[in-house]
Amino acid sequence: MYTVVEIKGHQYKLSAGDMIDVERIEAEVGATLTFDQVLLVGGTSITVGAPVVSGAKVTAKVVKQGRTRKILVLKRKPGAYRRKNGHRQCFTGLLITEISDGKGGTAKAEAKAAAPRAAKPKAEAKPTTEAKPKAKAAAKPKATKSEGAAKPAAKAKAKK
Repeated sequence: MYTVVEIKGHQYKLSAGDMIDVERIEAEVGATLTFDQVLLVGGTSITVGAPVVSGAKVTAKVVKQGRTRKILVLKRKPGAYRRKNGHRQCFTGLLITEISDGKGGTAKAEAKAAAPRAAKPKAEAKPTTEAKPKAKAAAKPKATKSEGAAKPAAKAKAKK
């Protein structure tokens, strides 16, 4: 089951178990939020709201509060006018836990077992072995003076 929900003026297509970042919502990490501005519920049958689907709701859990990467804002005009500013947008990370379509149907996120990651042992150093010399490709025999004319030696010019 999927849904289109409006959160803080933006529309998101969601399904149970999705992680999304939305504009900052004043809530503690771990808090559960319920959104009732559901515009569409899809699955086996599609229900479109006018403007919202009555009884439908989306439940989400706040997993993080953070700020995005810094962007630089540069302003410039001819002459000596230059301004440089930075901006970081605040966001809230949500985990969609449940979607209810208002008719009794629900879709819940599957609980993922957060198994602690076992530290992998570092690979042991391979024992050093004597490097075997590689077989050289058959080299061309060098030309002798009798076979070909040698290049004349370059004359060195001395600057005066």
